Amino acid sequence: MNLKHIMATALTATVLASCAGSGEKEGVIIDKPDFKSETGVFDLDALEALGRVSAVSVSADTRKVLFGISYESLEENRSNNDLYVMNPDGSDLQRITRTGKSEGNFTWIAKGEKIAFTYPDSEGKPQLWVMNADGSDRRQISKIEKGIEGFLFSPDEKSVVIISTVKYAREAKDLYPDLPKSTGRVIDDMMYKHWDQWVTEIPHPFVASFDGSQLTDITDIMADEPMYEAPMRPFGGSESFAWSPDSKQLIYVSRKKSGRDYALSTNSDLYLYDIASKSTRNLTEGMMGYDTAPAYSPDGKYVAWLSMERDGYEADKNRIFILDTATGAKTDLTSDWDYTADAIAWNPDGKSLYFLAAKDGTVPLFSIDIATKEVKTVADGECDYAALAPVDAETIVTLRHSMLAPNEVCAVTKGEVKQISNVNTELLASLKMPRVERNMVRTTDGKEMLVWAVYPQDFDSTKTYPSLLYCQGGPQSAVSQFWSYRWNLALMASNGYIVIAPNRRGLPGFGTEWNAQISGDYPGQNMRDYLAAVDYMKQRPYIDPARIGCTGASYGGFSTYWLAGNHGKRFAAFLAHAGIFNIEAQYLETEEMWFANWDMGGGAEHAPADVTTAPDYAAFWNKDNATAQRTFAMSPHRFVDKWDTPIMISHGEFDYRILSSQGEMAFNAAKLRGIPAEMVIFPDENHWILKPQNAVLWQRLFFRWFDKWLKPQSAPAEEKQS
Repeated sequence: MNLKHIMATALTATVLASCAGSGEKEGVIIDKPDFKSETGVFDLDALEALGRVSAVSVSADTRKVLFGISYESLEENRSNNDLYVMNPDGSDLQRITRTGKSEGNFTWIAKGEKIAFTYPDSEGKPQLWVMNADGSDRRQISKIEKGIEGFLFSPDEKSVVIISTVKYAREAKDLYPDLPKSTGRVIDDMMYKHWDQWVTEIPHPFVASFDGSQLTDITDIMADEPMYEAPMRPFGGSESFAWSPDSKQLIYVSRKKSGRDYALSTNSDLYLYDIASKSTRNLTEGMMGYDTAPAYSPDGKYVAWLSMERDGYEADKNRIFILDTATGAKTDLTSDWDYTADAIAWNPDGKSLYFLAAKDGTVPLFSIDIATKEVKTVADGECDYAALAPVDAETIVTLRHSMLAPNEVCAVTKGEVKQISNVNTELLASLKMPRVERNMVRTTDGKEMLVWAVYPQDFDSTKTYPSLLYCQGGPQSAVSQFWSYRWNLALMASNGYIVIAPNRRGLPGFGTEWNAQISGDYPGQNMRDYLAAVDYMKQRPYIDPARIGCTGASYGGFSTYWLAGNHGKRFAAFLAHAGIFNIEAQYLETEEMWFANWDMGGGAEHAPADVTTAPDYAAFWNKDNATAQRTFAMSPHRFVDKWDTPIMISHGEFDYRILSSQGEMAFNAAKLRGIPAEMVIFPDENHWILKPQNAVLWQRLFFRWFDKWLKPQSAPAEEKQS
C-alpha cells in the first residue's frame, strides 16, 4: 500500500454536526489508516502510517490512564490528535474523541470524572474545554479573545491559570494612526523575533475563578510587567506553573528581562504569586541560570525544580533542587550525581522524586531520595523513557521508545515494566526491522566513545553496504535511543544504509565534562570524534569506504559543512539541514544571543580578566578573546576552497534560530566551486520540517540524493548525471 492509499483511507469521514456549545463545523476526520505493507520493510509508507502517542495523564483516583494518538493525512497536510482512556493495566481501551481538530493539553479534573483540554473555537482559536470522562457533554469554558496556549487547574479546582498573550511590539500604525494599512514594525531593541515568529505578542499567565462551568474574574497577574514572558518562548507551557496544595499560591517561571538583556541571558527565576494578596516574590533570587519546572510536594513542604548554575549557558547541568517552604533553605539533590536531569515528578509518598536523564546512551527513569540524595534506577534498557505520570508510591505510568519503535504507554511497578498500549505493535510486528548495535570507540585523545550502529534488515556480513555518518544537533542533545519522524535512523537503515551515530563530545549522558567540552571548541575535538567513529567503522569488511555519506541538522548541519572541507576524502556525499555555514554571520543573525555568545567562546569562563560585561565576550570584533577568535577562524565557510564532494542543502525560511541565508550561502559557494549541489528551501517551515507533505518531500529528496552518490547502481539514469 503506497502513500496515496494511506491518504485515501485515513480520511474516513466529514463531520457535519457541531461540537456541543461551539457552533463550529468540523473538518475532515483523520483516522488510523488501513495500512498493510507491500514490502515487509520499514519504509516511508510505514513511517507515515504509525500512530503518534503523545502525553499521558493518570486520573486522581488512579483508575484511568488518558493519552493521545495522532495520525497524519497527506491530503489534508496536517495531523489530528484524539484522546483515549484505558485502565492502568492496559485493559478496556476506549477512544473518547473523534473530531476534526486536535485535542491538546489534556488532563483529568473532578477526581477523574471529567477531562479538561484545549480545542479550537468557531474562529479557530484554542480555548479551554471540559467533557465527561467518556467524551460526552463537551463544553467550551473559555472565550479568550486571543485564545489560550495552555492551562493548569488549582488542586481545589476553584481556580485555573491560563496562558494567553498580550501585545508587545510597536507597529507603524500605532505611532501614526493615519497610516492604518502600514505594515512596518518599529524596532528599537533586540529579541524582536524568536524561533519562527516575530515577537509582536508575548505570553502571560491569567488566573481565573472556575465554578465548574465558566471562568470569571480573569486577571493578568503580570499586567504591570507587559514586557516579560511567562512561560518562556519558544517551548514553555503549563510545566512552567505549580499550584500549592492548598490552592492559595501559584509559582510561575519567567525571565524578567527584555530586549538586549533578554537576548544575552538565560537567568530565569521561580516567582511565588499569592492569590489573596496578589503579591509576588522571587524564590530563586541570586541563582543565575535557568530555573524551570517547579513542582510542589504532595504535602506542600517542598518545592522541587530544575536549575542550571551559569547565566548564558543553556546546556549547563540541570540540577534537581528542593526548597523548604517553611525555612527557605535550598538543597541541590544532584550535587554528587554527574548527569543532567530532563524532567521531574514527585512520588506520591513525598519522600522522593522521579526524574528522566540521559545516561550512557539511553534515557532511563530514575528516582532520588530527598533525605539521602540516593539515586536509584527505576527502569532502563535499550530505550528512552519520555514521560512521568506517577500513580502511587510504587507505580508510575510513562512513555517509552527506541530507535526501532515510537512511543508506547508503559506502567512501571517495583522495577517491572509492562507495555500497556499497543498503538503500533501489530504494524511493527509485520515488518522486518533494522538492528541496533553498541560500539565503544577509542577517540583521538584516548577516551571511550559510544557509537551506535544501525544495520539494514536482513543484513549480510558477506556483502558491502553504503553508510551514513549521522551528526547530532543541539549541539548538546543526546544521541540516545531516540525516535524521530524526520531523522529516523531505522528508516535510513531500512533503505540499505549502515548508520553510524556517535555520541561525540558535547552530548549529555556521559558526565558534565564530556557535555561541556564542546563550548568554545565547535571545530575541535567533537569533529575528531566523528572522524574516529568513521575510521573505526570503515575497517569492517561490510562497509564500503568509498560509499560513506555525512548528514545532520542544526549543529549537525554545521558539522556537515565543516567536515565537507576537512574530511580527508572519507565521504562521498553530504547533506546539511538548517546548518551554520558562516559563524560570523550566525553570531549576529541568530535571535538567542546567549546561545551564540557562550558556545562561540563567551561567558565568564572564556572572557579576559578585564572584561566585565557579557555582550563582547564572543563577538568577532573582540580581538582579545582567543577562544572566540579561534572559533571564527575555523568557520566552515573558510574551508570552501577544500570542498570537493557533492552536497545537498535544505532550510526553512521561518527558521530564525539559523537563518536560511546560511544554507543559501553554502549552496552558492558549492555552485561557484563547480561542485554538484542541490538545495530545497521550505518557505513555510521553521528549524524543523513539520507539515506532512513537506516531511515526505524531504525524505524522498534525502534518499534520492544519497542513492545517487552512494548507490549509483540503483539510481535512475538521469540521477547518475552530475
